[in-house]
Amino acid sequence: MTALVQPLAANLVRIRPMGIDTYQECVIYMRKDCPVCASEGWNSQVRIQVANRGRTVVATLNVVGPGPLEVDEAGLSDAAWLALAAQEGDVAQLSPSPPLDSLRHVRAKVYGNRLDIDGFSSIVDDVAAGRYSPIHAAAFVTACAGDRLDLEETIALTRAMVSVGDRITWPRGPIFDKHCVGGLPGNRTSMLVVPIVAACGLIVPKTSSRAITSPAGTADAMETVAPVILDLPAMRRVVEREGGCIVWGASVRLSPADDILIRVERSLDLDSEGQLVASVLSKKVAAGSTHVLIDMPVGPTAKVRSVEAARALSRRLIEVGGAMDLTVQVVESDGTQPVGRGIGPALEARDVLAVLRQESDAPVDLRERALQLAGLLLELGQAAPKGSGLEKARSVLTSGGAWRKFLAICEAQGGFREPPQARYSAPIPALRSGTVLEIDNRRLGRIAKLAGAPRSPAAGVDFRAPLGRSVEAGQPLFILHAESPGQLAYATTYLEAGPPMVRVG
Repeated sequence: MTALVQPLAANLVRIRPMGIDTYQECVIYMRKDCPVCASEGWNSQVRIQVANRGRTVVATLNVVGPGPLEVDEAGLSDAAWLALAAQEGDVAQLSPSPPLDSLRHVRAKVYGNRLDIDGFSSIVDDVAAGRYSPIHAAAFVTACAGDRLDLEETIALTRAMVSVGDRITWPRGPIFDKHCVGGLPGNRTSMLVVPIVAACGLIVPKTSSRAITSPAGTADAMETVAPVILDLPAMRRVVEREGGCIVWGASVRLSPADDILIRVERSLDLDSEGQLVASVLSKKVAAGSTHVLIDMPVGPTAKVRSVEAARALSRRLIEVGGAMDLTVQVVESDGTQPVGRGIGPALEARDVLAVLRQESDAPVDLRERALQLAGLLLELGQAAPKGSGLEKARSVLTSGGAWRKFLAICEAQGGFREPPQARYSAPIPALRSGTVLEIDNRRLGRIAKLAGAPRSPAAGVDFRAPLGRSVEAGQPLFILHAESPGQLAYATTYLEAGPPMVRVG
């Protein structure tokens, strides 16, 4: 005998997980003939407030046909299910999303008006709470792009982003960090700098981002060898035990609005100077850092393309840092070509391990750049006299101390593992003999992403043709790596359709 299911009260629906990964976006799925949709007049893409177990999220509605859902059910994406702490059989209350007063500040910025701390705080609060749809967030990111944020606005945005998340305080200091503004393939120096300086006694709780417009962020590369999703107590335990960590900043909810905005910037393939400064420094302040060393690659196809642009961005970083009681030192570095050979999470991690293990074929450029940055950080932290930081960093690496510290950090974060290898690869040969004269870093990063990086950790590019190297026709300039034949074909099709990204003359 079939049991009768009691009808639910108005705007109540049974919820169930759909098993759909929408990254950080909350999505709700309902049938087109659902009584709640009909009574409210809801259509696809409207924003709905969903309440369950004392928690509330705002989700984007996707309307589906008959099939996986009953008329009185609603399906939730993975992000929404997790945010609501939902369980099978739960009944949720649905209501229209409340009006967003902060959108008036977004509109003001779109029309070129300046925003104060109240305006930015209103926007950032709603972004961090998940009340903004991707369209709303994209409008805010675009309105702030280019040079549309002045110094005071950048400071205000940084303060607003710090205020909405957790903030770590440490029992002793000073606290150090190192960051690269990005835009250069490879360049995975943080995974080398952290164990070197931590082995010398400095405290360096490194919170890293995933890729924004690049094929890999430090968190993506580190995740191929050790867990990076740690909560705040776990991160604190690692740092107290080993003096340093390399974790994903979003997992410890430091400047949480930033990770949502990064997702939008990634989709738009867009970087904004003001938002870059606020993004970097808000996380450093939230992580309790007192001193930050920033690596700024400069080159014609890097993120920062000229010395003048580098000077302007350096001033902005230092000035905003000062307003946040943060000592910032900026180092301009060569941005004309990739650093190391690997471009993509696992390939970059492979290079890092080769340097730490002091393998004979380890990338010399990656090793030397990391040693220089580590040496400067040691001098900044007074762990080495002025002018002797590089020598001390090198001794820690050659003695094996950096490798031992890296392994200890990995074990403290959940265990070390070797990075994965891609199942498919294709060499891309030189079409003529000669010398490598020019490299398009942006297109090289683009092809690594088309091959699957960073979503497919083993995908990317193994680069073999640095500037000045002599090559023969048919010799591989780089090797494409992918996890599927389709991704490999997609990347090679893009390569064949465009101009050469490595110019040989």
